[in-house]
Amino acid sequence: MFGHMALGSNDLDRSARFYDALFAAWGGTAGERVSDTRLVYNHLGAILFLTVPLDGGSASHGNGSTMGFRMDNPAQIDGWHAAGVAAGGVSVEDPPGWRPRPYGRIYLAYLRDPDGNKLCAAFREETK
Repeated sequence: MFGHMALGSNDLDRSARFYDALFAAWGGTAGERVSDTRLVYNHLGAILFLTVPLDGGSASHGNGSTMGFRMDNPAQIDGWHAAGVAAGGVSVEDPPGWRPRPYGRIYLAYLRDPDGNKLCAAFREETK
């Protein structure tokens, strides 16, 4: 449904270290610095932009906002989460693990990136 997502950053070098580690843990490639204000990641048919706010203000996270990444299995999520914490992210909510939902079990992990943006990795168990 979505073609791209954009998150604000106050320090693109710091963001590159964090997101490069996340994407490497997930089988992706490092971001590409396309300008002084923008870093771009292409992975699995989607695009993530990290951008210095164009209005000149400070980047800030949206309270209640989460950007989710679909993963292939729980082990991939555990690697993603560990890489994010090692690269300066903060683990939030419950530890990575299975959560029961009315539509089936889902394996989730949550991080805040160095600018405070909330990220989620998710694997949905197939229901029969």
